[in-house]
This record gives sequence, structure tokens and C-alpha cells, in this order.
Amino acid sequence: MEVLEEKRNKNKKYKPILDGIPDWPVYQLSRNRKEFIEEVTRHAIERLHAMRPESRALADELEATIYREQNRLKRNRWRVDPKDEPRFWANLKNELVELTNQPEETRAKAEEELLKRIVNRYANEIAGNFKATSYKFTRELVKFWFARLLNGARIKKFGGFFRNQYTLRDKIQIVGKVKSLRNLASKGTVVMVPTHFSNLDSILIGWVIHSLGLPAFIYGAGLNLFNIKIFAYFMNSLGAYKVDRRKKNLIYLETLKTYSTLAIQKGAHSLFFPGGTRSRSGMIEKQLKLGLLSTAIEAQRNLYAQAAPDEPVRKIFIVPVTLNYHFVLEAPELIEEYLHAKGADRYFPEQDKYGSWQLVRFLFKFFTKGSSISVSIGPGLDIMGNYVDEDGHSLDARGHRIHTRDYFVSSGQVVEDKQREDEYTRMLGQKIVSEYHRINRVFASHLVAFVAFEMWQKKHPKLDLFGLLRLPEEELELLYDEFRETCKRVRKEIYRLRKDGKVYRATHLKGDIDVVIRRGLENVGIFHLNRPLIRNRKGNIITQDLTLLYYYHNRLAGYGLEQFI
Repeated sequence: MEVLEEKRNKNKKYKPILDGIPDWPVYQLSRNRKEFIEEVTRHAIERLHAMRPESRALADELEATIYREQNRLKRNRWRVDPKDEPRFWANLKNELVELTNQPEETRAKAEEELLKRIVNRYANEIAGNFKATSYKFTRELVKFWFARLLNGARIKKFGGFFRNQYTLRDKIQIVGKVKSLRNLASKGTVVMVPTHFSNLDSILIGWVIHSLGLPAFIYGAGLNLFNIKIFAYFMNSLGAYKVDRRKKNLIYLETLKTYSTLAIQKGAHSLFFPGGTRSRSGMIEKQLKLGLLSTAIEAQRNLYAQAAPDEPVRKIFIVPVTLNYHFVLEAPELIEEYLHAKGADRYFPEQDKYGSWQLVRFLFKFFTKGSSISVSIGPGLDIMGNYVDEDGHSLDARGHRIHTRDYFVSSGQVVEDKQREDEYTRMLGQKIVSEYHRINRVFASHLVAFVAFEMWQKKHPKLDLFGLLRLPEEELELLYDEFRETCKRVRKEIYRLRKDGKVYRATHLKGDIDVVIRRGLENVGIFHLNRPLIRNRKGNIITQDLTLLYYYHNRLAGYGLEQFI
């Protein structure tokens, strides 16, 4: 059944669910960009006043924001930051200092103006700038060059770059609830929440959205990615809005939440990575950043509040997605950051280590090697984490229809209850994490990496993780026959988990175990200079980089497979 579904999704061409780009919600937002930014500014200021109703508290928030921003510019400035940033914040600091001896009424009015300037600046920075012409050009450019790089790899001749025999669907497999996703996107507003492993994720998801006939989504992309000019062009063209994770102050965070809430409320399909940033450990996310996730719940509540009790309301649907790789280009740096944090309990700021040349090299390697990527689309959820049917109706655990409006009602009215909605957001986050693990697609490379690392851990039970990682390579060798039998045992358990609906598995995981192991060894960490796992001349299993192997092993953490080693 899974094989048939994969082939059907691979070969099918999807008709756009909306006729033209002018009908897309993301286009409507960009066409009215100035008005939308003004609306975001107004609503964000209202939220901030509700959270800091006293004048003194608001003044303290302004002071803290200016201090943090000036400190950020000294410690961690990026190329993408506007050139006038230092002057802007210095001027605001001077103006705030001058207000110290002013009468309270004058000071309050001036502080309100400072707040408006800050929020408006943040809103302008965050806002996407989708343009139909740029979108079309970027879409065709990505398709053209990706397809020709793929042809060159398959045909193994220079002329292959200019033929069109193969398509991206040969290379990138889309599996799971594709039909359901298209239905939900035509009936309501979809918030797609993928796992996050690589800088490639945003472009990959953008291509998937287009290939499934969906209108462009708005999506939150880390501002650091805009340091890379080629990424910045693609993401600006594909509907990205900017998220600066250096900014932790309340004013910025509330402006960002307001932007997301209003965009979803206006029907813009949205995408964000609820893990917040790329997984440093290689594990599927377990702890999600709930800030942006809460905006979907707030948007749904607002839509119910604005409508009469019996009036149809556009529903918001959450769709989990897992991105499944044999490799992650940035894995060496990511796992190093994770281990530093785990071992030394120190914070390392996110830095951009990839320029345009590294991206080109990565893309070329991707298309000239035998590796592949799959994208697993999960079932649709409502904003409470309940499954929905093909028509978007929410279902309880017994399969009975329920009405999400009831979750926001008190004394017969739809009302805001922050504590209640915080709990809803927490529950939704837990459901998404559960779905990530359930729709995760196990590759042969994941299997061999997990088994090898766990076997070495079992052989050195007295060593902690850091002691194990310091072992010399000559002490790290596994007899192939022992490794083979363990792979068979673990694969059998993966089959059982698949039967119970607790994980997916790639079709190439089936068949002769020696073939599966060979495929796994060929693909695990395929682009790294030092390979995480190889066979030596004796035919046994060794590693050239145990730390990298740990990263790829982590993909199968959380399934209880350790007991089968």
C-alpha cells in the first residue's frame, strides 16, 4: 500500500487549487503591504499596552529594548542588518534620556511615539515582499537548474545538463496525506509545520508547495539566512517573512506574533519551523517554540469572535511535515554546537557559516550523487490537535464530529483567555511532536547509523557520551556478521512499529538485508570528507568520524530501539 501511494504521488501532476496568482492570499498581502504593516503596528501596540498597562512599565520596556538592541549590535552584527541600525537606536536612547525630567503627560506622549517608531520598524523588517514576477522567475529558475543538474548526474555527460529526461520528482519523493492537504488548503487556511534540519529546508518546502498545486505560503525564515544573497533572493521571491532570533525583547516578539496572527486570520497559508532553528543534534524535535504556534490559535479565536454563532467560519488547519535526508551539509558544525552546549552548558549564538559558493557546491553534490530526499505529509489537525476528516471537520478520539468554536466559549460568548490558550498551545505542540515521530520515514542510512553507534555504546558501557566520542578509531570496529544480525533485529522492530502506525519507513528498507546495509553505508553522510560509516578491507564496519555518526544515529532516537541492540 505504501509503495503504491508513493508511486502515485511521484507520478501525479497536480492542478493548481486556485486559478491565478492574483487570487493567492500571499499576493493580496503584498499588494496591500503598506496598509497591512500599519495594521500590524496598530494591533501590536494594543497588545503591548494590554500587557504593560502602566506608563512606568512601558517605559521600562522601551529602555530594556534599546539597551538590548545596542548590545546586540556590539556583540553579534550581521551583514543583513540595516546600515542605519546604530544611529537609529542611539537616537532613541538619547530621546528617552531627555524625557527623564519632562512632565508625566509630555513624557507619556513621547514614549508612545517612540514605541510606535520601534514597532513600525520591526513590522517593516519582518514583512515579506512577495512579487508575482519574481516568484515566477524563481520558480522556473529552480526547476530549470535542478532538473539539468539531475540530468547531468543521471546521464553522466555534459550534454545531459541540457536535456529534460528526468524531473525533480525522481529525486525528491513526496509521500503521505497529499490529497488531504490539497483539500484542506481549498477549504480553509493551512499552517504547515515541518521539521528543520538544513538551510535547504525553506527552498525544498517552497518547491513542494508549488509542485502540489498549492498557492505560495508565507513562511518565517531566519534573518541570518538573508546574509546569503542567493538565499535572500529565493526567499524574498517565495513569500518569506523574516524572523530574527537574536531579538528576545517583548516589543519585537509581540510584533512578530501580531504579524503572523493577522496574516493567518486573513487567509494566508503559513509555514514555520516550530523547532525554532535547525536541529543541532540530528534528533527530531521534542521541544517546540510555542510563540508562533500560538498565533494560529489566536487567529482562529479571532475569526470565531468576529462571526455570529451560526455563521460559517474559515477554519485553520495544522499540517505536520517531516523532511527526511540521508545527509545534512551543516551536520559537522551543528553537532559540534550541540555537544559544546551539552558538555559545557554554554550558549553559542547562531552564526552564518555558509556563503553562496558552499550552497552551489552542496546542490551540485546533491544532484550528482545517488542520494535522495523524501517529504512526509502528515494528517491535518485542527488548532486543538484533533484530527480532521477530508472535509475539514474536527473529530474526537472516537471519530465523532466536534466544534472547535466551543473551546473558546465562556458564558455563551467567544472570549480571550490567555491561560486557557497557553494550555491549548502546549497540547498542540505535544501533538505535533507525536506526529513527527509517527510520520518520520526511516531510511537505510538511519538504520545503519543507529545500529553502529548503539553497538559501540554497548561495547563500552562504562564510558559516557563524551568518553565514547574520544575513543581512538582503532578501537572502533564491528564484525560485519554481528552488525548484520543486529540490523535485521532492529529492522524487524521498525516493521512492527510501522504496522502499529508509529513510524513510516522508506520502501528501500525492504528486501535483502545485505543490500539494505550496502545502500545505507553508501548514503549515510554521503557528502562529508570523513565518512561516518564505511566497511574496511576486512569487510568490517568502521567510522572515520564518530561524532558525525552520532548526529545521524540520533534520527532514530525516541523509538525504544536501543533494547534490540
